[in-house]
Amino acid sequence: MKMSLSEVSPALTVRAYAPADRERWSAFVERCPEATFFHRIEWKDVMEQIFRHRTHYLLAERAGEIVGVLPLAEVKSLLFGHSLASLPFCVYGGSATTDPDAAPVLHGTARHLAREFGASYLELRHREQKEPGWPKQDLYVTFRKAILPEVEVNMLAIPRKQRAMVRKGIQRGLQSEFDSGVDRFFALYADNVHRHGTPALPKRYFAMLREVFGDACRVLTVLDSQGEPLSSVLAFYFRDEVLPYYAGDHERARELAANDFKYWALLRDGCEHGYRIFDYGRSKQGTGSFDFKKNWGFAPTPLVYEYALLRGDRIPENNPLNPKYRAFIAAWRRLPIGLANAIGPYIVRNLG
Repeated sequence: MKMSLSEVSPALTVRAYAPADRERWSAFVERCPEATFFHRIEWKDVMEQIFRHRTHYLLAERAGEIVGVLPLAEVKSLLFGHSLASLPFCVYGGSATTDPDAAPVLHGTARHLAREFGASYLELRHREQKEPGWPKQDLYVTFRKAILPEVEVNMLAIPRKQRAMVRKGIQRGLQSEFDSGVDRFFALYADNVHRHGTPALPKRYFAMLREVFGDACRVLTVLDSQGEPLSSVLAFYFRDEVLPYYAGDHERARELAANDFKYWALLRDGCEHGYRIFDYGRSKQGTGSFDFKKNWGFAPTPLVYEYALLRGDRIPENNPLNPKYRAFIAAWRRLPIGLANAIGPYIVRNLG
């Protein structure tokens, strides 16, 4: 049987993003169920201006309408290799599509680009498997849970032992407030990561996040009864979700339960403003962060990081759990924090 022209599906095409696509890209990300905060086009500016990474954003179209996007950044490092990833410094990424044919074509185009650039691998950070035949990393999980409509109901939903820690912070007279800038946050964050032996991201990175994302990026800081900063978190807001993303704490925070109080304050604020999902973000299995989030009653969901290996046959292990970095971590802890903050951004920019 012959088909009329009106019955033939228009061809799907993939092309490079152009500046004129900015509003259309943003509108697609806002409505696409698969899209995340990390598909927002502002990340392209951050990758280029803060980290100096070349970006290769792709969009799929059918009949002139965007049906899929894939943000990519190229990372070249003498220490950590050459890769094309979606997306460095972002826990979620990969393709976001509304057409079942779009993802394979976007992935194929990305793989071709990675090979053309001489990258060792292509990395796509999905929440669900999209390329069953590709190697995948199962190190990371995410924690997401519904925010209930009433504040007290959310408090009672926290498991008993963890709820006791939140109430301990309340009893200690802790208070929280949203900051207009990133100064207090960065001081706590930089000190915290230095104690853990990892380089800090540059302060200007956090300042730019606040600038380009506006009200969708906020900093909440916890103060002790004397008004001294104890703990701080930079959180993203996307549609109906709250995503605490970067955090830092003073050494005194533990004894006062400031870290526990901090996340409760953020969850409480989200409830009061009508948000429905609390996304605790990514953690590595077998770490203290993983255990802390489970203690809140959040169930871990594996993240699917998929790889097209173009050179070699092993998935990269550029994370602090890799034994080969133990000596580096120990040495980094001994550096004066001023020196660590000065040279750290040149190292961490290539980790992602």
